[in-house]
Amino acid sequence: MTATETGAEAAPPPELLIKGLTPFQRARAILGGSAGNLVEWYDWFVYSFFAVYFSGHFFPKSDPLTELLQTMAVFAVGFFARPVGAWLMGLYADHAGRKTALTVAVSMMCFGSLIIAVLPGYEAIGVAAPILLVVARILQGLSVGGEYGASATYLSEMAGKKRRGFWSSFQFVTMVMGQLIALGLLSLLQSTMSDETLKDWGWRIPFFIGAAMAVVVFWIRSRMDESQSYENAKASGAEKARTLMLFTRYPMQTLAIFLFTAGGSLAFYSFTTYMPKFLVGSGGFDKNVATSITAGALFVYLLALPFFGWVSDHFGRKATLWFAFGGCALAAYPGMTALMNGPNPWVAFLIVSALVFTLSGYNSVSAVVKAELFPANVRALGVALPYGMATASFGGTAEMIALAFKKAGNEQAFFIYVAAGLAVAFLVVFTLKDNRKHSMILED
Repeated sequence: MTATETGAEAAPPPELLIKGLTPFQRARAILGGSAGNLVEWYDWFVYSFFAVYFSGHFFPKSDPLTELLQTMAVFAVGFFARPVGAWLMGLYADHAGRKTALTVAVSMMCFGSLIIAVLPGYEAIGVAAPILLVVARILQGLSVGGEYGASATYLSEMAGKKRRGFWSSFQFVTMVMGQLIALGLLSLLQSTMSDETLKDWGWRIPFFIGAAMAVVVFWIRSRMDESQSYENAKASGAEKARTLMLFTRYPMQTLAIFLFTAGGSLAFYSFTTYMPKFLVGSGGFDKNVATSITAGALFVYLLALPFFGWVSDHFGRKATLWFAFGGCALAAYPGMTALMNGPNPWVAFLIVSALVFTLSGYNSVSAVVKAELFPANVRALGVALPYGMATASFGGTAEMIALAFKKAGNEQAFFIYVAAGLAVAFLVVFTLKDNRKHSMILED
C-alpha cells in the first residue's frame, strides 16, 4: 500500500528537504503574510466596532437595541460564510499554493469593504440596503475564512523548526494590530466628530481606508515566495487534498481543532470585539472610556502573544493551551461579573488585560498547533475547515447570544456559557500529541 493510499504524505526528495530559507527570505515571508493578515482583520473588526453608529442606517427604524441586534445578526451571517470560504480556499491553497490563495482572499475583502463604504441606507433604497449589506459581509466572511487557513499554514511552514511557535504567533499579533488600528480610528473619530456626524456619514471612513489598504496588500502578496512545504508536496506527487480526507483519514485531528477552536473563538470574541459594547451597556462606562480600556488590554495582548509563542517552542504547545483554557475557564465568570458591576476604569483595565493575557496562551499557537497536525498536501484545508465551522458556530454568534441573554434579563448565563466552552477545550488538549516529537511539518 502506498503512502498516499493510507493518507500519509509521500516523502519529498531529500534534496528538497534540506533546502532551507535564508534569514532574509524567512523575514520577508513572515512580514508579507502578516501584513495581509492585519488588513484582513482590520476590515473584519471595523464592522463590529462601528456597528453602534450605522446600526440604524440599513434597517427600518426601531429601538436601538433591536437595531444593534439586527446589525450583529448580519455580523453572524458573515461568520457563517467563513467555513465556506475556509473550505473553498483551503482546497485552493492545497492545490494552487498558499500565495495564490492569500492573494485571492485579500481581493474579496477589498470588494466587501468597498460595498459597505458606498452602500445607501434603508431610507434611500429600502430592503435592498440590508440585502446588499449581507452580500458584503458574505464576501468578507469568505475572505476571512479563506485567509485563516492559508495564512496559518503559510506562516507555520515558513517559520522554521526552532522558532515556529514564536514566528507563527504573528498571525494573531497582526490580527490584534488590526483590531487596535480599528479601535484607534474609532477613538480618533469619536474625539473629532459628534455622534450625529458619525451616524450620518463618518462611519463610512474606516471602510474606505480598509479597501485602500487591501489594494496595497494585494500588490505585496503577489510578490511573496511560495512555501517550501507546498513545493515539496507538489514535487513528491502527494495526493491532492479532498474534503472527505479530513473526516475519513484525520477524524481525531479535525474534531480536536473544532472543539478547542470553539472554546477559544467564543472567548476571543467575548473578551475583545464584544468588550467595548459590554463595558458600555452593562458596566455603565462612557463609550470613550470603554474604547480606551479595550485598546489598552489589546496592547497587553499584543505583547503576550509572541511571549507565549516563544514559551511553546521551549515547553511545547500543550503547556500554553492548558494555561489558556484552564485559566480562562476559571476566570471568565468572576471577571465578567466584576466588569458588569462597573468598577473603577483602572480595575476594569486590569481585569480585561488579565483575561486576554491568559487567552493569549491559546491564540499564540492557534495557527501552528493546527498546522502541525496535518501533512502538507491537506494542511491548509485541515487547518481552515474545522476552524471556520467552529468560529462560525461559537465565535460569530457570541455577541448575538450575549445580547439575547441581556435582553432576556439573564446576562450572567452568557458568562457560564463562555466558561463551559473553555472547559471543553481544556479537556481536548489531553488528546493532542507533543508537537516536539510529532509535528507533521517536515521542512525547516
